Amino acid sequence: MRWNLPNILTWLRILAIPLVVVLFYLPVGWADPAAGLLFAAAAVTDSLDGYFARRMGLTSRLGAFLDPVADKLIVAIALVLLVSRDSDWIVVMMAGVIIGREIAISALREWMAVLGQRTKVAVSQIGKYKTILQMVGLSMMLYRQDALGLPVYRAGIALSVLAAALTLFSMIMYLRAAWPTLSTAD
Repeated sequence: MRWNLPNILTWLRILAIPLVVVLFYLPVGWADPAAGLLFAAAAVTDSLDGYFARRMGLTSRLGAFLDPVADKLIVAIALVLLVSRDSDWIVVMMAGVIIGREIAISALREWMAVLGQRTKVAVSQIGKYKTILQMVGLSMMLYRQDALGLPVYRAGIALSVLAAALTLFSMIMYLRAAWPTLSTAD
């Protein structure tokens, strides 16, 4: 196993998942903000691990595998936690869209890799914007409490719904890019 700064950051993101869960259910007033802040810190490591891997020449197969797994795990767990506390249709739909898209695009990328066409479904700029909105929105939803008189949770829902819309848009873009290959594959 390669222990370098980018991979350590990715492992820290994975290790943050059970801590976010514990904080989410901890029955004290500071637990929700702590869960939101820990999730936000973990989201920042997502940007940093890739940055350091490229900048320091520390890319690895392990890192290329772990990074998207860590991202999908922490997002899916956060969405499940949020739905467990707020079953409003907009939160449930947003969670379903985001988790469903992640499963579909992961399967698409795997299939395209088998066909030797992985680059056709590489991460797009829209996907990066979606990730930023998603991580900020989910952090705010986990934080839950108003701050400086601002409705943090409601703003988090708005950002997360926008992220879900970008999620659908980016999925359509990936499927359109892959369709010529998929429609002719045996």
